[in-house]
Amino acid sequence: MYFSGDPSRKRVALGGKSSKETDARKLIEQAKLERRRRDELRIQNSKALKIQKCFRGRKVVQAERSKMREQFYINFGNRCQKVDRGCFDTESEFLPQLLFLFDARNIGDVSVLVETCRILHQFVRDSGDVVSLFASTNYFSQRAIVDNRIKRLAYACLQAVHQNRNQLKDQLLASPEMGDMPTVVLLEAVVIFTNLKQPWACKTVSYLSQKRALSLLRDIVRVGMESAKNQDVSRTVSSLEQVLINIVCHKGSCGPDGDREVPETQQSESITRQISPCDAQNKERSPSICPNTDPYWSFSPQILSLPFLWRHFPSLKKVFSSETLIERYIHQMAVCLHGDANVLPADISCEFPGYACLLGNMLEVAGSAFSRSNCSFDMAIDFAAVSAYMLEALPPMKSLSRGSRRNSILNEDDMEIDEEHIVEHPTMNADLEQQIFNAIDPHLLQHMVSVLFKGVSLLNGSHRGVPQDKVVSAVGAMCAFLHITFNTFPVERIMTGLAYRTELVPMLWKFMKHCHENQRWPSLSDLSANLPGDAPGWLLPLAVFCPVYKHMLMIVDNEEFYEKEKPLALADIKSLIIILRHALWQLLWMVPAKSFNLIKSTTNLSGGKRLSVDFIQHRVSTVTSELLTQLEDWNNRRQFTAPSDFHAQEAVDESFLSQAVIENTRAYEILRQAPFLVPFTSRVKIFTSQLRDARQRDGFARNRISIRRNRIFEDAFNKLGEMSGADLRGLIRVSYVNEFGVEEAGIDGGGIFKDFMENITRTAFDMQYGLFKETSDHLLYPNPGSGLVHEQHLKFFHFLGIVLGKAMLEGILVDIPFATFFLSKLKQKYNYLNDLPSLDPELYRHLIFLKYGEQTEEELLPGGKDMRVTNENLITFIHLIANHRLNTQIRNQSSHFLRGFQQLIENEWISMFNEHELQLLISGSLEGMDVDDLRSYTHYNGGYDNKDYVIEMFWEVLKNFSLENQKKFLKFVTGCSRGPLLGFKYLEPQFCIQRTATHASEEDLERLPTSATCMNLLKLPPYKSKIQLENKLLYAINADAGFDLS
Repeated sequence: MYFSGDPSRKRVALGGKSSKETDARKLIEQAKLERRRRDELRIQNSKALKIQKCFRGRKVVQAERSKMREQFYINFGNRCQKVDRGCFDTESEFLPQLLFLFDARNIGDVSVLVETCRILHQFVRDSGDVVSLFASTNYFSQRAIVDNRIKRLAYACLQAVHQNRNQLKDQLLASPEMGDMPTVVLLEAVVIFTNLKQPWACKTVSYLSQKRALSLLRDIVRVGMESAKNQDVSRTVSSLEQVLINIVCHKGSCGPDGDREVPETQQSESITRQISPCDAQNKERSPSICPNTDPYWSFSPQILSLPFLWRHFPSLKKVFSSETLIERYIHQMAVCLHGDANVLPADISCEFPGYACLLGNMLEVAGSAFSRSNCSFDMAIDFAAVSAYMLEALPPMKSLSRGSRRNSILNEDDMEIDEEHIVEHPTMNADLEQQIFNAIDPHLLQHMVSVLFKGVSLLNGSHRGVPQDKVVSAVGAMCAFLHITFNTFPVERIMTGLAYRTELVPMLWKFMKHCHENQRWPSLSDLSANLPGDAPGWLLPLAVFCPVYKHMLMIVDNEEFYEKEKPLALADIKSLIIILRHALWQLLWMVPAKSFNLIKSTTNLSGGKRLSVDFIQHRVSTVTSELLTQLEDWNNRRQFTAPSDFHAQEAVDESFLSQAVIENTRAYEILRQAPFLVPFTSRVKIFTSQLRDARQRDGFARNRISIRRNRIFEDAFNKLGEMSGADLRGLIRVSYVNEFGVEEAGIDGGGIFKDFMENITRTAFDMQYGLFKETSDHLLYPNPGSGLVHEQHLKFFHFLGIVLGKAMLEGILVDIPFATFFLSKLKQKYNYLNDLPSLDPELYRHLIFLKYGEQTEEELLPGGKDMRVTNENLITFIHLIANHRLNTQIRNQSSHFLRGFQQLIENEWISMFNEHELQLLISGSLEGMDVDDLRSYTHYNGGYDNKDYVIEMFWEVLKNFSLENQKKFLKFVTGCSRGPLLGFKYLEPQFCIQRTATHASEEDLERLPTSATCMNLLKLPPYKSKIQLENKLLYAINADAGFDLS
């Protein structure tokens, strides 16, 4: 705010802000801006001067080169017509002038260089001594000059080939016999200059490395391989291959300046040693190594990252596979790859990622390296680390995944593929995928396991319960490599080899058992940058142990598992179950949770890192759950441990059970993924609540059907087959028509429907009807030949699936003992060899004899003698036979039955039960009826009470009934011969005994007991004696008079 007044007076700001202050700040800002502009202009002028200076210098050099080129032609001829032997000596100016004026872009210079090398070859062939050609007097006195000239000449030859590689592409892989070709002439000169027999070899190769000559060779090799793609590989070693051999063999020890140290006593021998230009077959090579160079420009990244290298350079492959070379280069890669993610050149194309090409080439030579008896432990560790690192970088193997789904004999019948989380990635070349896949074969893995665990003791050298470092390194390296391999490739081909031809499972079990018993798990987090230091030590071992042992259990037979106790003793399996249960509970309940969709997206094989802690945790939770499920199946066949050993004690809490029915809670996910952690009774309660909710949701639909007793199957098929899914889930009331066409008495309040369900199941599942067959243990499974008995057999199976589903939905237990392998179909599970004894024990014995017994050959079909069963495919053959009997023969019948069943029972509801438990859900316990339990939950009416003498007689009589009569009594009063699965507490409505005759006259006492099954009600007259009560009750329950008796 300002005062008004004399306009001539200066206005003053009352806020205390001076206009002089404002002007000063502006001035300072302007000064800074001007200074910045002057600095930028000064830098620009400086750069311009440097550019001008460089340009003028280049112009001067070009001018001098032009003058020297003219003088060079005068002195030596434009085709080297005046060059003689002396021109290569240190006293001559021939080589210095040539190297100064040489420009690979100048055709004339390249021609002169070619002629120079041609003359060089001629002189070497004539004299056989290349050293004296360059140093006529004493090499060691002129060493610096000679070495400088040779290394520059070698580099000039490579530059010339590189510059003209496209024009000379047909010559790049030519053999030395094609000596007239310019490319061969130049490359053969490089062979001479890099031959390790020569004293300047180290200097030359070192110089080439420093000049990044391997990047030139990479381009040359690429063009050469592209040109020779459709040509047969020559048996002779090409000049280019020999250059690569000389460079790759440059290893060992050297002096500080990069020169190989040669003892004076050997100097004369080295000088006079003769050269063999194509020395690819030398078994022993002199040791040599270059000074440290940038890993980016070394042999492995530049050359090994080219696709299918060994196809065109088989001799290089043989040399590279030698013990010392491959060990050195793999160690070099182990050091480099972990330190620099950009160590490889740019990919040739998206089809040929550099990591994939490098991995494919390395894997191809690894097999022979590991097969040597003296293969070192350190090399195996480095190889596992490098392979895991590069496998981690690979894009998804799409062609292999498609082929696996198409060809695998172990795929499940109806596998659904969730496409929601499939991420599109660039497609890798199919041949490259196949190269990598083929290289990781059972033999490679067998040798790797052998080398890593050879002579390793899990107990010796352990400190305070922690295994020795060598054991931890072996377990960690092998598990990291195999974990990524399992989650990258189809594993059917390698799993059998790992399971049966290696000691992987016993060794990993000893490691885990030792750590568990001592409560000390070593950290394996240094194997992956993605694993935090506090990641549990059991994570990676379980990620490998579980799938391998699970695969072993699929192909092991009962005798091996129970009698021979192979591969693990039953006592060890008990301990294993505890370890697996603890780990699984930790992962599913204790580890901070992520939403299910997030887990699927972060662990999809097309996405995230397979060595990340999230991926490994998700994978371990999956394979651990699968293995525990399988061990539970083995325990159900023949019990070796208490069923409660599979239960988590924390899973019985009421809060856990209340969460288990709410989607996207941990308890809900546990129930879906690892239901065995929850006790059976708790799961039945959840299942019962799910059925109750489903009935209430669809209970508004009501249908009434009339069924002829003598045509019960046909009428039920016609009436129920016409109903929709909603009608089937709703209330269905039944009225019976007897053989005289008269509708039977009785109003269906639920009891008649129960009776109907028992009758229809008894009729339809009877073997006489031809839809089902019986095993030797009297267990039912679909008849493979049902189509020969009934034309509509598949529709019948669909209908029977509906009948079984309706019985389960209504909580009606039916007496149908299914074979275990058929119950697996209801759970959409696959059957394996160990399920075969329940179907065909004789065939099972024959197959096991084939597996272990003495074998004779017999032709089973025409031409069968030409289809040999060998040791290699014996396991596959046995499983193909089992697969045919257990899965293929009944596939159509089972799939139609399943479709009908799933119209009423969702797969999610029964997925929390194993086959043994599923049979209990269908038929209830096979044990006798618990009369005391029934009495505990019985109500009384009409004058009876618990202490009435008639009631006391009744319970005594019922308790003395045979099991068969007890079942008949239960059917008489409830409509079902089996009680509720969890006991009579859950019978709805609860059982009631009502007195029928108030005055107990003689006429009343002659009446039979009657029932109202819809109310679970027994109408019992007050009989005077126990004998009378027993006789009347037996007559009533065995009369089979339908509902007319009431």
